[in-house]
Amino acid sequence: MSLTEQAKTIAGAFVAARREKRALASYPGETPSNLDTAYAIQNLALELDGRAVVGWKVGKINVPDDARLGANRLSGPIFADSVIDAPNGEVPEMPVFADGFAAAEAEFLLHVAAGWNGVVPADDAGTLAVLDAVHIGLEIASSPYPGINADGPTVTISDFGNNAGMVIGPVLEGWQSADFNAITVRFDIDGATAGEATTATMLDGPLGAVRFLLGNLVARGIDCSAGTWVSTGAVTGVHPVVPGQTVMASFAQHGTVRCTIAAAVPA
Repeated sequence: MSLTEQAKTIAGAFVAARREKRALASYPGETPSNLDTAYAIQNLALELDGRAVVGWKVGKINVPDDARLGANRLSGPIFADSVIDAPNGEVPEMPVFADGFAAAEAEFLLHVAAGWNGVVPADDAGTLAVLDAVHIGLEIASSPYPGINADGPTVTISDFGNNAGMVIGPVLEGWQSADFNAITVRFDIDGATAGEATTATMLDGPLGAVRFLLGNLVARGIDCSAGTWVSTGAVTGVHPVVPGQTVMASFAQHGTVRCTIAAAVPA
């Protein structure tokens, strides 16, 4: 089987499993050996899926994979029908693949304004200038394939970056001058603290994540001049969850975002 045929097979298997809300017992092909192959699979899956993309998640590539692959972050699409606006920070349910992989993450959500000119900002000031909103929120990470994280970054990229949804919580007041590193974030599962941190642990932080994402999209020939959300990375870690659990992200002095995890079911 050629590389192109292999990519089509993998992309098709993930798209079908996601549509049918069913698990994949094993990875549906040969593990991508590099970022180019992984993103080629993701691009094919985007074409097959056909849903509108309103944002992108950014995740960290840990050592030693970062050196091997030549990147310390990865990206995946966030589809419009998987996004929930929750200005009061409360969402009844967010679905995950119960027999696949599922996790929830506390994240800062940054929105690139419509009209971005395609030039990747060079620093934080330039990055802030292309934004028009910052909110607190949650990324729901889930895949039909249970081993998506354990098998490494290229597998994660190949299945939409392991994204299954985003909860847009309250606006981060004063975001234009906010010091992200000064905001302590806590993540609770069923009332018990699962993690606490600040963005000081996140490479060059949420603004750096935006710069990475814009550069990634430019390199892939993906146009986001109409604006896009950027889910900038897990502040307190990637926290595995199961249906029935309630998760809450608390952003010191800036509010909370809470939801219950539910099993995805076929339409």
